[in-house]
Amino acid sequence: MENLFSMAAFPSFLIISAVIAASAQQQRYSRIYLGSSLTPTTNSSWLSPSGLYAFGFYKLTNGYAVGVFIAGIPEKTVVWTANWDSPVFPSNVVLQLRYDGKLSLQQKDRSDIIIASASASASMLDTGNFVLYDSSQRITWQSFDNPTDTLLPGQHLSAGKEIFSSASATNPARGIFRLKMQTDGNLVQYPVNTEDKPNYSYYSSFTDGKGSNVSLNLDNNGLLYLFNGSSIILNLTTGQYRTKTIYLMRIDVDGIFRLYNRLLDHRGNWTKEWSSTEDKCIPKGLCGLNSFCNVTDRVSGCECLPGFDHVNPGDWSSGCERNFAMEGCKAKDQNVSYEIRSLDNTEWEDTNYADVKDMTREDCIKACLEDRNCGAALFLGTLSQYGSCKKQKLPLRYGRILQSDELRNGPRIALVKVSTSTTVSENSVKEIKNEPKRQILIIGISLVALAAVILAISWVYVHRNHARTYTISNNKNVELIEDVGLRAFTYAELVQATNEFKEELGRGASGAVYRGILSNNKIVVAVKRLEKELAGEKEFQTEMKVIGKTYHRNLVRLLGYCFEASKWLLVYEYMSNGSLADILFNPESRPCWEERIRISLDIARGILYLHEECETRIIHCDIKPQNILMDEHRCAKISDFGLAKLLMLDQTYTNTGIRGTRGYVAPEWNMNLPVTVKADVYSFGVVLLEIICCRKSVDRRLSENEAILQEWVYNCYAVGELNKLVGYEEVETQTLDRMIKIGLWCIQDEPSMRPSMKIVLLMLDGTFDIPVPPCPNSFQSSI
Repeated sequence: MENLFSMAAFPSFLIISAVIAASAQQQRYSRIYLGSSLTPTTNSSWLSPSGLYAFGFYKLTNGYAVGVFIAGIPEKTVVWTANWDSPVFPSNVVLQLRYDGKLSLQQKDRSDIIIASASASASMLDTGNFVLYDSSQRITWQSFDNPTDTLLPGQHLSAGKEIFSSASATNPARGIFRLKMQTDGNLVQYPVNTEDKPNYSYYSSFTDGKGSNVSLNLDNNGLLYLFNGSSIILNLTTGQYRTKTIYLMRIDVDGIFRLYNRLLDHRGNWTKEWSSTEDKCIPKGLCGLNSFCNVTDRVSGCECLPGFDHVNPGDWSSGCERNFAMEGCKAKDQNVSYEIRSLDNTEWEDTNYADVKDMTREDCIKACLEDRNCGAALFLGTLSQYGSCKKQKLPLRYGRILQSDELRNGPRIALVKVSTSTTVSENSVKEIKNEPKRQILIIGISLVALAAVILAISWVYVHRNHARTYTISNNKNVELIEDVGLRAFTYAELVQATNEFKEELGRGASGAVYRGILSNNKIVVAVKRLEKELAGEKEFQTEMKVIGKTYHRNLVRLLGYCFEASKWLLVYEYMSNGSLADILFNPESRPCWEERIRISLDIARGILYLHEECETRIIHCDIKPQNILMDEHRCAKISDFGLAKLLMLDQTYTNTGIRGTRGYVAPEWNMNLPVTVKADVYSFGVVLLEIICCRKSVDRRLSENEAILQEWVYNCYAVGELNKLVGYEEVETQTLDRMIKIGLWCIQDEPSMRPSMKIVLLMLDGTFDIPVPPCPNSFQSSI
């Protein structure tokens, strides 16, 4: 069994015979008075009078948590946890029953966390209930009224209340399943972040209509039942009196709630007595988005849809993401096509946008392939060959393999669209058919070619070493060529390439960009002439090494540089469609909704690479539409990354020391707080809202209510008027809602509340559930 277990209450004459001696640093308390305190490493808990239960600190792998646990058995079993949303604390935390009557957790340089208040004393009872009293000895607060994942004998779950699973066997934080005692009398299980509706439930007592005051109860004999205030309306278990035995009911990490018993001796183990289901794939959401649950040899596991891989193989609930790129940002010679892969006998949540009746499986496959919006289709067959074809947009969720007795009415098949993209032309395909006839000839030619390549490489190596020896003697900066493959241009070369800097493509805070054509190979390039004072030669070379090693399809490629006295220039690949600002804020070239989503994904992938995937972490510091360039296929690529470290002075006209552009700067820049990658997340959030709404973040020509984009977006979101944000453009409502919520999470004032770019990408891709975002506290501070 998992080691985060709960304990049960039982008759006191059994407690005394079962209690094991507590450690020397723990003491038994019948009453705990104001001023009393605990620490994780000294006096760590307050024991109940018999020593069976304890309230205090218990050890986790990454710190300490506070809760109620069974201290009177060999393995410590947790039954209640304080501060459940953030339960882990360092060893220097202090738990104190303060003189002002508040039970609080105190850490140096942080605000106190109040667990409960209005008390004059406290007690850890032998029932497993931790209680606070006022000066008249009346109970003002008790752990029994605030259950986390467990019910003990004598405890109940009242109408309207719910308990949650833990995040994992070693993490007591709130998990992904909930058990709710509804006010209609029905006891129901749901995944978290869902409404109390039948289509989300995966267990029900079917007792709705039995009254508004029904509660779930557990007694000392292990009887688990529903009680309406006057009589028992449903027994979930039979109950059985056993001597020296304790019971507890818990909603486990896997989403199933179970009743356990244990003998109170050293030989005892927790034994399952009853469970809400024996099918471990029943809990919805166990496997995350785009994955399905399958039981093999009584062990449940999660498998991905065809064409998908696990986001985090160690965490099934994180779901799966595509292992292929969708349309957009494709090479000129790439043929993008799709095929259908089938998953037989599977069930998924049905969120179809089209339900076509009386179709064969083959017709359903064809219909999905011909529909660009169709990511998958659910074919619900009948005993004949015809059935219902339900077209779905990804992600799919709540997937599981069906049992044989669930297929009596016909097959249930998921038809998933996957990419068969290839860079082979049609003529090449025809040639491949004749491949067996030419194998011997090709092998011979290959051997000759290999020998020629080896000779050529040897000659080039010798030649480059001679050339490098000569060049370094004349130019000390060319050492970067060897390290990163960048070309060192002379200033004269770039003057000639740009026709004396005649055609200006754009101008930013750090300098102007010019179109150029390299004389040796006629390649079109963009030459940026830096006009700001730089950090120095050594810093410049170091940064060139970092930038030169970065390569990602959503980053503008740096081809070379020039560094001669005060003339510092950077040579980039040419982006024929200008910047995102050029197309986004121009009504004539404004991208459609689907393209705006693809652009958002491109930008997110580029920032994620800078933050987590390149050799040296790079904080861009100036994410904005002007620094996002568009290639000939309108694939978005981030430019100017790495310049933040090169520029000594501020990049814009904001306060000295602040890097970034007005309207996109994270609040921490203005508060002299440490700047992390979360500053880029904030800027991305602003850009994302601009992409959604096709307007600038600050537009003083608009009314006061709409001038500041972030504020207007949140106000529209709060009142449910999202269509205003897209000018009543016809877009998919669910996708619009998801994009808006992502943007609002990214622009939270508190950096720790912003998601990482990895999470942002999962949100954009639909493989991560998004909670409702809070209102950012100050829109004005970032502009």
